[in-house]
Amino acid sequence: MVTSRARTGEWLLTSALEEFEERAAELLRCDPALHTVALSVTARMRASGWARDRASFGVWPGPDGRAAGYFFWTPPHPLYVALPGEAAGREEAAGALVDALAGQPVDGASGAVESTAALAGAWLARHPGARAERVTRQRLFRLGELTPPKKLPDGGARIAGEGDRDLLADWHMAFETESHPRDVATRKQAEAWADERVGYGGVTLWEAADGTPVSMAGVTRGSVGTVRVAPVYTPPALRGRGYAAAVTAEVSRAARAAGAEEVLLFTDLANPTSNALYQRLGYRPVREFAVWAFTAG
Repeated sequence: MVTSRARTGEWLLTSALEEFEERAAELLRCDPALHTVALSVTARMRASGWARDRASFGVWPGPDGRAAGYFFWTPPHPLYVALPGEAAGREEAAGALVDALAGQPVDGASGAVESTAALAGAWLARHPGARAERVTRQRLFRLGELTPPKKLPDGGARIAGEGDRDLLADWHMAFETESHPRDVATRKQAEAWADERVGYGGVTLWEAADGTPVSMAGVTRGSVGTVRVAPVYTPPALRGRGYAAAVTAEVSRAARAAGAEEVLLFTDLANPTSNALYQRLGYRPVREFAVWAFTAG
């Protein structure tokens, strides 16, 4: 996608990360928690070059010319969209975005519930006979006062290193299969993810007393004072023993100690166990998000 200029009522489309960041910076920084996904994705692109060769971006100018909405798209991941807060502006931007991406293989969207619902409605309006289904409901949480478990399981935490590469790749693929069955990482992608995370100390492992890793919690690169805990994974046979709570508490503590002003995480609303766990640790709800799947008629 090449760079193009836009007036109010038109999307500015670009394939240049730097142009997107320049035009969307003020909007992203006004509420780093709300825009955590965009901030972490662009930080990853800058640091490692991840997905830069296939990424596309868009900025929606408001009446004053400043960014009022945006999207980014890194196939095969779904389009991520953040539309204006007011209903009328949101509907206009959604319709204009579907028109701007006409002919491209848009098969879904993620983002805050209001933005994704508006985009789904606009997509259906322009694709008679098509289907749009909300496949996941998520909730963004912000860490308040950290409350670690009163009783920790045996063992302890450590930062994952190069020797953990294969394990991290295995667990990353297993997490993606459970959490995002439409968007499962390949082995090559999982190994690249592991290499990147090891490079900046982005995964903490909980080890049992005998030194066997039993759970992991990752953390994104910091951006605008925020980090996001992701992913948290324990193999099914080891769940229910307090490992996830212990490793999440540790990675949250470490993020705060490293200077993060905001420590965030997403939960799947279909999983009451994880939602209750994170709230016991001191995480408080911020906003609901969703993932939609689009199917052509």
